Amino acid sequence: MLQQTARRFMEREVIPEEDKVEHDAFTLPDDVLKQLQAKARAIGLWQVQTPAQYGGAGLSLLGQCLVAEEAAKCRMGAYIPACGAFGFDPPNVIFKGTRQQIEKYALPVIEAGDKTFVAISEPSGGSDPARAIETRAERRGDRYVLNGTKVWISGAAQAKWGIVFARTGSEKSRGNITSFIVEKDRPGLSLKRIPVIRSYSPYELTFDNCEVPVENRLGEEGEGFKLAETWLVHGRVPYAAATLGIADAALRMAVKWARERRTFNSPLADKQAIQWMIADSEIELRAARLLVFQAAWNADLGKDIKVDASICKVFATETAGRIVDRCIQIFGGLGVACEMPLERWYREMRIKRIGEGPSEVHRMVVARELLSQVA
Repeated sequence: MLQQTARRFMEREVIPEEDKVEHDAFTLPDDVLKQLQAKARAIGLWQVQTPAQYGGAGLSLLGQCLVAEEAAKCRMGAYIPACGAFGFDPPNVIFKGTRQQIEKYALPVIEAGDKTFVAISEPSGGSDPARAIETRAERRGDRYVLNGTKVWISGAAQAKWGIVFARTGSEKSRGNITSFIVEKDRPGLSLKRIPVIRSYSPYELTFDNCEVPVENRLGEEGEGFKLAETWLVHGRVPYAAATLGIADAALRMAVKWARERRTFNSPLADKQAIQWMIADSEIELRAARLLVFQAAWNADLGKDIKVDASICKVFATETAGRIVDRCIQIFGGLGVACEMPLERWYREMRIKRIGEGPSEVHRMVVARELLSQVA
């Protein structure tokens, strides 16, 4: 029922409005978006990852994956699920903060559906943050002074605040990373857009003696990754599910086109080359979806899904990229025309194999787990 509800909402409410905006748009007109968000609230599809006690849907991880797959089935879907109609969940690590932090920062953005950001990656690296983070937070009385640079930070320009991870100890280890709530307009913080192959650009954040009050620290010093670890691992699963939503939408479009398009006196669907591309895509899509469901189900059972999450993230993102590529091939020249969403999906899906940890790092996670097992 959840899947069907999300799918109907996308087909009847979101996509007709998205069709009215330009190809590379990453937002809808504010009045249209507010109307869609009101409708989404009414049917229980609001801030689906946020706990119900704070105003969200509080879905299980499996439920989040079902919604993520359907919410991605629009032109903006790779990075703006449902064009923003379901709101933008704040990072769940905020709910491990104090009551005052939750009331001051989390509740207003949950109610408004506003974006937030998470700043971990730096020019020195992002896949190994425990050693790569060089941004420092030095305590001076009742405040911390942040200095350093963060890169590839999505949503920073549109957000009011975000979670920033900085080093509070000299040793390069996870135990010396602390997280802070930082308002975007705080003095000493500047933003610079980073042009990339997607329209929804990430940003570079520069901290130049940026002062943050002690009460904006999340948890104790050195607990940054400890607080965020489960959230970071679990987040990879709906991330993977979303890529499958795009792949599924692309494949349905290609199947329809293959039936309609005639070449050499017969439909494309009669050509074995086309049939095999369609068949391979459906087989791989089903396998990837089951890996996502398995990871989500195990998480909902309370199991450690570090390896499950890495497996489904690699397989889903790489599978989805191949499927979109095949679908463009089936459409031919029309596949790369801006009147079709395939062109945009093709560009934006390429990033998915890098974001939330590149495929190579996740393969390393899987290999280490297997190699560490005692025979």
